[in-house]
Amino acid sequence: MASLTAHFSAMARNNRWSNHVLLRAVCALQPGEFEAERTSFFPSIAETLNHNLAIDRYYLDALEEGGVGPAAFHVFEPYGDSQALADAQRAQDEALMAFCDRLGESDLDRIVITDRGRNGQIPERIDNLLAHLFQHQIHHRGQVHAMLAGTSVRPPQLDEFFLDFDRDPEIARMGLV
Repeated sequence: MASLTAHFSAMARNNRWSNHVLLRAVCALQPGEFEAERTSFFPSIAETLNHNLAIDRYYLDALEEGGVGPAAFHVFEPYGDSQALADAQRAQDEALMAFCDRLGESDLDRIVITDRGRNGQIPERIDNLLAHLFQHQIHHRGQVHAMLAGTSVRPPQLDEFFLDFDRDPEIARMGLV
């Protein structure tokens, strides 16, 4: 059985690949489709993907005890350009992979503080924060996937990472396995 740290490293790689595939599709949208109003939790593909990036920045800062806290949501102007957003997400995904690759088993139950602004300084275990971060990404990628169905771009396959059967060959080309 693989260790939990190996699982988190694999999830970080899955996250990197899934974001790559989804954002490649988003970058192929026709002018106006990226920011067009749609029905979902956030009102556009652009807002949903910018939210994912902001949350990634917030939680990685907490995991690395960087001290930025809620300012992570405000330290960048939301990307109006899908390629710029894809580039920023790639850099963030690679930073998350590096963090997960450095984890030792004893790090997983270590407590870090999440600064929730007016709601206080909330202690959280690293393993729980990582599980939440990956779940959050999957949740909102699914929303973008559904929103793509109403655009000129077909929603891409996002579940061909872990199994040998039907594994996307791009995963190996990207050096993620």
